[in-house]
Amino acid sequence: MVDIAPLRHFVTAFTELVGQDRGETELLDAGTRLLRTLVAEDDWLPEPFAAPDETAYRQYLLHCDPLERFSVVSFVWGPGQETPIHNHTVWGLIGLLRGAEFDQHYRAGPDGQLVANGAPIRLEPGDVGAVSPSRGDIHRVRNALPDRVSISIHVYGANIGAVRRAVFDPSGATKRFVSGYSNTILPNLGIGRPR
Repeated sequence: MVDIAPLRHFVTAFTELVGQDRGETELLDAGTRLLRTLVAEDDWLPEPFAAPDETAYRQYLLHCDPLERFSVVSFVWGPGQETPIHNHTVWGLIGLLRGAEFDQHYRAGPDGQLVANGAPIRLEPGDVGAVSPSRGDIHRVRNALPDRVSISIHVYGANIGAVRRAVFDPSGATKRFVSGYSNTILPNLGIGRPR
């Protein structure tokens, strides 16, 4: 049996963090430190939330704050899998737990078409990246490993599976979507209950 204590401690600390009156920059800085601690060790994620799929990446809900101030999700990437170019409409943190990922940010060019905003950022275990409408909210993420699964832990400033957001083609054309979650039964990992 996996000891999920690190996840429980993270959720408790993040609940306290979002309950404080902090600006986005301060919240993301403090949240980055918390997430970096969580993904520093790869021994706490239960197997059902680390299971890949051969056809598409998986997005498993680990925790959703009862007030939907934040959610914690494990993303599981099979070899070669990637997201479309998409946005979030809320802040987000990406912590690499296992494997490696490329995070490519985009911005609208003068003609409205999307262009790469810098080179792809390679995330290794323990690394944390951020997105938000104020910092840059459009990106594409892909597994950097051609032969292995990669797993990242994402924290968003909402119940991300219920947020109406968009995917983009390179021309900048948008298509609205709500991602939902890969797990059909919501987790009950004992978060918040005393041991």
